Amino acid sequence: MASTMPFLNRLLRPFTTSTHLSLNPEAAAQNFPPNAQKCTVAAGCFWGVEHLFRKHFDGKGLLDARVGYIGGDSKNPSYRAVCSGRTGHAESLQMTFDPAKLSYGTLLQFFYKMHDPTTKNRQGMDSGTQYRSAIFYHNEEQEKEARDITEKAQKQWWKSGTISTEILPAGEWWDAETYHQLYLENNPGGYECPAHYVRSFPPLS
Repeated sequence: MASTMPFLNRLLRPFTTSTHLSLNPEAAAQNFPPNAQKCTVAAGCFWGVEHLFRKHFDGKGLLDARVGYIGGDSKNPSYRAVCSGRTGHAESLQMTFDPAKLSYGTLLQFFYKMHDPTTKNRQGMDSGTQYRSAIFYHNEEQEKEARDITEKAQKQWWKSGTISTEILPAGEWWDAETYHQLYLENNPGGYECPAHYVRSFPPLS
């Protein structure tokens, strides 16, 4: 049985009852350049989303990445509450990036490559509104770019389905419990959603 555990860990998502939460600390921004911007997306289980973005963009303009909850209507949502689907929050990733080194558009194009935006409220075996696909924009420029890239991704990359990604203003953000931060780095061989991999699409035109 022990020899099958790594495989099972990748298929079955463990559940934690930790209740430690915090707002994204303002102090963390002190080390960021003044031009730093945020990019907030939801693409299913946030463990794999964080892992893929860090893997591809660490050292290339990605300054920080935090998993957490956004898009809901309750304060201090816990993981257990979000998993119930009753809070309205999405498991999400909030990145801070240096636009002089990494563009918002590059992050969004990667977002559309690393998950399936055509499966509404589901990624792989993870089902529920907390696993929806969404882009939470932080200003008008981000909204415009998000809609433009989404339209192009629909026409050029996801022609066989309909993109269900929500494009909404970023509301209040809540960091997930400490246990969830850098989950796959701290738990090698842990659960990874099978829908999370980078598709080899051609560049958007």
